Amino acid sequence: MEIAVIAHDGKKAEMIQFLMNHKEIILKNDVHLIATGTTGSKAIQAGFSNVTRFLSGPRGGDAQIAGRVAEGKTKLVFFFRDPLAKHPHEPDISMLMRLCDVHDVPLATNLSTANLIMKAVFGEKIS
Repeated sequence: MEIAVIAHDGKKAEMIQFLMNHKEIILKNDVHLIATGTTGSKAIQAGFSNVTRFLSGPRGGDAQIAGRVAEGKTKLVFFFRDPLAKHPHEPDISMLMRLCDVHDVPLATNLSTANLIMKAVFGEKIS
């Protein structure tokens, strides 16, 4: 299963902690992670070898991942957004979220929703 992980700068640490909390289930279920640039680098540094990195979000990474959603390749999107910061690539973010809705792909924009999705999909306890 291909899962996208994206995090704004203020949420990257939270995303990596989320991945670490679910590392066993991710590895056990042969999940392939795709990620925007820095988030992907941090996931690799945290010990995830099954990560494909795309461009950073502001340079088109959100759009690249949106394309994979539209193609039916990405089955879940975890996008930890920072709602208190401005983002110059907001149109790409909106496009990704819209495509998740159009293609009925689950999208979590915060930790609580991401944990619920992990429980629903993998039968995991909520941390």
